[in-house]
Amino acid sequence: MPETTVKLALRTVGGMMNLRASLCTTLLALASMSAACGGDSAGRAEIITIDGSSTVYPVTEAVAEAFQAAYSGMRVTVGESGTGAGMQKFCRSETVISNASRPISATEAQACRAAGITYLELPVAYDGLSVIVHPDNTWVTSITVAELRRIWEESAQGTIVRWNQVRPDWPDRELHLFGPGTASGTFDYFTEAINGKAKSSRGDYTASESDNVLVQGVATDPNSLGYFGLAYYEHNQDRLKLVPVDDEDPTNGDGPITPSVETVRNGTYRPLSRPLFIYVNLAAMDRSEVQQFVEFYLNSPAQLLQDVGYVPLAEAEQTLTRARMAARTPGTMFEGATHTTSLEALLRGDR
Repeated sequence: MPETTVKLALRTVGGMMNLRASLCTTLLALASMSAACGGDSAGRAEIITIDGSSTVYPVTEAVAEAFQAAYSGMRVTVGESGTGAGMQKFCRSETVISNASRPISATEAQACRAAGITYLELPVAYDGLSVIVHPDNTWVTSITVAELRRIWEESAQGTIVRWNQVRPDWPDRELHLFGPGTASGTFDYFTEAINGKAKSSRGDYTASESDNVLVQGVATDPNSLGYFGLAYYEHNQDRLKLVPVDDEDPTNGDGPITPSVETVRNGTYRPLSRPLFIYVNLAAMDRSEVQQFVEFYLNSPAQLLQDVGYVPLAEAEQTLTRARMAARTPGTMFEGATHTTSLEALLRGDR
C-alpha cells in the first residue's frame, strides 16, 4: 500500500476515534441509566441490521453502542453506504432500520410498497450542511447561494475551474471540489437546495460516500472547497475553515450565516438546514428488541446528539415523534408538503 494511502487511512481512522472518545462519557451514562431500569435481555443474541446515511451514522452508531452495553446479548450492526443505497437495502428487507439524511423519495416509497414493506418515519435530529475550505484560504470569508450554484450546477462542469471565475476579486487559482457521492442523501439535499433539483450537479469533483474522506481531501488541499454534514466539521475544525452562507434574500436582511445549534434550529441558516431520520420496518417493530432499540434511540439524551455535532429536536418535536412511534403511524409526512412547512407542523399532520 502506498505511503500516502496509509497516512490517509490512519488519519481517517484517527478522526473517527476522536469522535468516539468525545462520546464516551455520554454513552456510559446512557448505558448505566438503561441498565438501572432493568435492561437485560437474558443472553439473547438478537441482531438489528441498520444501514444508510453516512451523516446519520455517527448518531446511530453511538446509540447502538450504548444500547448493546445496556442490553446484554444484543447485536446492532450499522453500515454507512449512503441514504440512497441504504434505502435500496431497506426496501429489499436486508435491513430493519435505514438512516436517512433526507425524506424518503417517491421512487423509494414505491419500491417499498411493491415489496410489501411499510415503515415508520422518525426524525431524530437537525443538521446544517457545512461549506468548507482549507484554513490557508484567506480570500473566502463568506459565500452566496448564487455563487454555490455557479460552482456546483451541471453547466459548471469543465468550465468553472478557477476561484476568480466564481468571484472576480478571488485569486486566479485552481478550484478543487470535494462532495458526497450520488448515493448520498447529503448530495440529494444539497443539489436540491442549491441547484433547484435533486441530483443535478457537475460531475467533475472528488466524490465519496465517506465524510471522513471528504474531510481529508479539503484538509490537505489549500485550493479546495467541499460540503458535508456539520458534525464532521465540528470534530475536525482544527483542520478546516467553515464558510458562512448568504441566501441573499432581501426580505430577511440576515447576511452571511454560520451554521450553529441556534441558526439550524430556527431556520435562519438557509437553505442548508435539514432534519435527519431513521426509517423503521413496521413489521420489525413486533420484535421486542427492535422496539426497545427505537424507544432507546428516541429517548437518548440531547447531549449525545450535541457531542456528535448535531442539533437536537425541539421538545415539542421530540414529544410528537415519540407519539408517532407509539402509534406506529406508517408512511411519510412529506408527501404533498411544501418546503416552508415546519417539522413540528408535519408531525402534527398539518400541510
